[in-house]
Amino acid sequence: MRTTLLTTALFASGAVTAPTEIKYGSPPGGWEPVDYPKGTGENLPYYPPPPGGWESIKYPPETGDDASCNSPFMFTSTYHVTAVGSEVRNGTAPAPGPKDAVGFFEYGINSWLDTICYNITLLNVAGNPQSPAKTATHIHQAARGASGPPRIAFPNPVGDDKRRSTAGCLTGPFTTGLNGPDGKDTGTGFIVKQIEESPVAFFTDYHSNLFSLGVVRGQLA
Repeated sequence: MRTTLLTTALFASGAVTAPTEIKYGSPPGGWEPVDYPKGTGENLPYYPPPPGGWESIKYPPETGDDASCNSPFMFTSTYHVTAVGSEVRNGTAPAPGPKDAVGFFEYGINSWLDTICYNITLLNVAGNPQSPAKTATHIHQAARGASGPPRIAFPNPVGDDKRRSTAGCLTGPFTTGLNGPDGKDTGTGFIVKQIEESPVAFFTDYHSNLFSLGVVRGQLA
């Protein structure tokens, strides 16, 4: 900050002038006789553009003109899930949540970074979040009509009984706070690319003290 203020003051007072252009003369004999090292200077080979031009090239992740895949906001897949109470199961038996409750779960996955971003909104959901896992908002691994272990636990939506929401990003390694039959956390070893490989094998849900098996549930595909 001191440097910025001092520089501003000097320019304002006219004490500093813009630098003059520096011109470099040519070497003895001119530029033409200069022998550039191989692979540099003016001796480079000419590569014709491919059909469609250079702009048409699709570069691999993290290469080329755009390495923006280092940002989690460049998604390799997205999922838009509407979750309802009628999808909730206890094993394979129906265990419906409230009829008027609905959840909108928006997920964006960057499998290069093992990152999942989320934007979750719940409507008409009463009670308090409650689950044996460390949060009550999850992605579970199971097909439609069946139950399965949570693989990712998200921060619970915040709000009132009419509307609750949460948004952010999580990056592996993931934990759920719930141990499976093998004694390990059910998030151990899980990577988000597994969702991309078979989204029909995963569902998302939210649990409360009033509906411990799930208030709303929706399959990712």
